[in-house]
Amino acid sequence: MKMNGASWRIWTWSLGGLRWLGWVLVLACAAWPAHAEVLVIREAIVAQEAPDGRTSRPVLRHVSLPDEWARERPEFSGVLTYAVSFTLPAQTLPAPQELLALYIERACTNVEVRLNGHVIGRGGRMSEPVTRNCYRPFLFTLPSGLLDPSGRNHLDVRVVGFPAGQVAARQRSAGLSVLEVGPEDELRVRHDRYLFWNVTVLQMGSAVLTVMGLFMLGLGWIRRPQPMYLYFGALLIGWSLVSARVWWSDTPLTHAAAEVLVSGLIAPVVAFAILFLQRHAGLRYRWVDVALWMQCLLVPLSLALAGRGRLFEVMNLWFVIFALQVGAATIDYLIRARRADRPGWRGVAAVMGLAVLAALAEVGLQHGWLDLPNRHLVHFAMPVLMVVVAAQVLREFAQALRVAETMRDELEQRVHERTVEIERSYAHLAELRIEQVAEAERKRIAGDLHDDLGAKLLTIVHTSHDERIATLAREALEEMRLSVRGLTGKPVRIADALADWRAETVSRLSQAAVQVDWVSSHELDERNLSARAYVQTTRILREAVSNIIKHSGANACTIRCVIDDTDFNLVIQDNGKGIPMQLDGRLDRGHGMASMKRRAKQLAGQCLVESGPGFGTLIRLTLPL
Repeated sequence: MKMNGASWRIWTWSLGGLRWLGWVLVLACAAWPAHAEVLVIREAIVAQEAPDGRTSRPVLRHVSLPDEWARERPEFSGVLTYAVSFTLPAQTLPAPQELLALYIERACTNVEVRLNGHVIGRGGRMSEPVTRNCYRPFLFTLPSGLLDPSGRNHLDVRVVGFPAGQVAARQRSAGLSVLEVGPEDELRVRHDRYLFWNVTVLQMGSAVLTVMGLFMLGLGWIRRPQPMYLYFGALLIGWSLVSARVWWSDTPLTHAAAEVLVSGLIAPVVAFAILFLQRHAGLRYRWVDVALWMQCLLVPLSLALAGRGRLFEVMNLWFVIFALQVGAATIDYLIRARRADRPGWRGVAAVMGLAVLAALAEVGLQHGWLDLPNRHLVHFAMPVLMVVVAAQVLREFAQALRVAETMRDELEQRVHERTVEIERSYAHLAELRIEQVAEAERKRIAGDLHDDLGAKLLTIVHTSHDERIATLAREALEEMRLSVRGLTGKPVRIADALADWRAETVSRLSQAAVQVDWVSSHELDERNLSARAYVQTTRILREAVSNIIKHSGANACTIRCVIDDTDFNLVIQDNGKGIPMQLDGRLDRGHGMASMKRRAKQLAGQCLVESGPGFGTLIRLTLPL
């Protein structure tokens, strides 16, 4: 505010009159030490400063401190000067090395202090945009050089403020607390304690909420199908912005703009809180979503229509509506979450219930049903409650994450098992395909052998005049037919196989004058041998018979065939001279033993040979069925 010369003289005369009147009233001031060394001033003379910077000249009024403008001058907006005169008692006078200070617990919106006509400090800007210090205490050092040696001193406390109708909350309506003068060290302790509990704690809480809110927003962005994380993160950050009005004193906005902005932010914060509760309970009411976002537009619109002089009335009405909405959403959440037995619903419901109670207490405070406290409940309660809810939400997220990881591990195990099974099935199909291709190729080779080589051998048998050549051709033809039979892959009945083996073996050994004793009780067995097993067994038996005829010198031979549920057993024993000593330990190198063992091994069986000079030879063939 700028003042011309005349205005300045009027202002100076008025302050001079205030000082002299203050001297007269000094003994009448209701001032007493709160402690042994602190002087508490509870009365002052107040002068009103006109909008153009002049002091209104009529009556100088006596007021009691604390002075709430809403009671004495509800429509006044501007600057009031509180003039007090005081004489420090002897016990209050500081030592030479100590300082005195003035402590003001509350001066809203801002304050400037003069000692004996000299400005000793101010809380910031006294004109628009005014520094907003309604939540901060003030401590001004009283310079020793400005103190009157006689003990009579004068304080002029200029307070700039706004009427209750132009603020959204009672805590920001204009007023001045009692004035306390005393040792600077003692008053600084009180100042720092009040500042810590009303401003610093809230700053720390806002920082914590902002960090947690950003984390929740990131979590919500990752888990977009679960929007409750986004709403809760927006709630935390929104509340941090709303509470910034407590500790952010110097803003570039005018008083009216700052009040409207903060008031408009409350509606989205309430919307985020209700949407979080609904999504946390697995609920979604489309009409509620639309109504909440429409409400965010209605709040600033209603403030604009009501005008700046009715801001307090309109916002108090909205505060009641907000409290009822959050209360109804909490009750609905409690009912639905209890029915669904959602994890952690009791903790969230309890915290939200406490938040509703804190909101109702704030409504009572705004309507004057409760006195302004030294510690603002909502500033403490809401950050703590939100941190508790955030901890519960993070706990639920951690549990869900563990469950998801467990399910993922189980799914990976199942996928691995299915993959192994598919690979096994694919390998089996590949083997079947290879077997089919091999079977087709064997049939082709068998057909070629039968049609080409077999026909030529048969021609040799019937046209050759040389008996030796005809015999060799007949044997080759028989081997070819056996090979073709193995290639065709047709299974052979055990009874038919035994009959063929017996006929051939008896015929060959009889021609070599070797008596044969064939022992078998499976001539009527209807089970089948694979073509491969039939062919390899035939060749093993032929090799054994050839060894008896060519090398053993035996005149008798016993062949026993025993078949059980799993194995085919064939035992061939002669009474010959056995295998010579020079071949002892090297049976696989003579008499075709290696080929017999190899053929048995190819069929997953075994062929054992037992022999000794003079004891004959015994061959045990065991093949799986």
